[in-house]
Amino acid sequence: MSRANRSFRLVCEPGEAAAVEAWLAAQGFAFEAEPFHPLCRVCTLEPFALGDSQAARFGYIYIQDRSSMLPPLALAPAQGSCVLDMCAAPGSKTGFLAQLTGRAGFVLGNEPGHGRLPTLRQNLRRMNLVQAATCSYPGESLPLRDESWDFIQLDPPCSGWGTEAKNPEVRAIWTPEKTGPLVSLQRKLLARAASLLAPGGRALYSTCTTNVEENEAQTLFAMDELGLDLSPLAPPPGFALDAPMLGLSGVVRTDMTAGEGQGFYLALLQKPGSDEPHPDKGAQAAPSLPGRRLDPARLDCPNDPAPAFERLPPGEIWDFAGAAFFLPRAALGLPPGFRWQGFPLGKIVKNRFRPDPRCRALLPPWREGAGLNLTDPAGLSALLSGQSIAAPPGAGLYFHGLPLGWLTRKGKRAIW
Repeated sequence: MSRANRSFRLVCEPGEAAAVEAWLAAQGFAFEAEPFHPLCRVCTLEPFALGDSQAARFGYIYIQDRSSMLPPLALAPAQGSCVLDMCAAPGSKTGFLAQLTGRAGFVLGNEPGHGRLPTLRQNLRRMNLVQAATCSYPGESLPLRDESWDFIQLDPPCSGWGTEAKNPEVRAIWTPEKTGPLVSLQRKLLARAASLLAPGGRALYSTCTTNVEENEAQTLFAMDELGLDLSPLAPPPGFALDAPMLGLSGVVRTDMTAGEGQGFYLALLQKPGSDEPHPDKGAQAAPSLPGRRLDPARLDCPNDPAPAFERLPPGEIWDFAGAAFFLPRAALGLPPGFRWQGFPLGKIVKNRFRPDPRCRALLPPWREGAGLNLTDPAGLSALLSGQSIAAPPGAGLYFHGLPLGWLTRKGKRAIW
């Protein structure tokens, strides 16, 4: 057992927060609330790796450096908004953005690195953030409609000097003489972000470096060369801050020497003009996709309880070669030919739908007869270790009423 200052956020509905905290406490974890958002916590006692906690395994918490939580909060998309995350893996900010926009919103996470794309998708899937979709394009040439996004998160590749406490070798890898290609890429990404922003739209530029050439100099480039305005950010509560460089004000530099998080830089940029309808913005034609649209009412669903399709946000369910995916309504308006992936729900075999075991988004609220509602972490550990346990009727798995997933039943016993 050790003391820790590992930061994490709760990934749940506000009314479920107390249950998730009680779950963590039952496994021996202690934590405190962070001052900058109601869902953010810092772990003060870690009896074993927080990532191995049951809450983490089922996606009810996400471990994230506290400085890394600031960009989505600074962008501050409204509930129901559409947000583009241009460099998304591993999904820390994408996931937080999806929480901030809510089930009625939409977040498109673009990860240029094909090798990192599976991690992004795995994390979003574990958190059951059905309002997010993913794609993989070079960020500087994203084939999206110009002026079609009100909110853009741009956290580009950088030298990472702000992570030096955890990665002591980072300054040897990225010396000032080697950062030229990074600076060039960042400017290309900023230029594409500027063209994708709708008039009045906001882009949050952030890095985890302390290098002025990648921070304040890039902000001045966006203002002087791209015509974006700097929207001043208020100092986030609970952080020690460094003074901005190059005479800028209204940007945020977190102090990594204070031991409270990585060294991060944030600048909020806004495109001049009012947010009036653009010919392409919101345009939506019938999607041309290599699959078939499914009508949930016509699906054969042998599971008990029946999947609660009504809990999904606005969108459609499609069958792609036997895999059922949820496609958010806003994503259906992406340009023809644009390749992206929605949220996996389960499998389709001859019109029979079987939900993915981890797709808790389709579980109805707990009720008697809906399945197994565990109240002891030891019982859940036994199930996760492969043991079968006696279970009442129903395929749902819950913990203190929190939906976890779908069990496989063998007579009166169930396995995970």
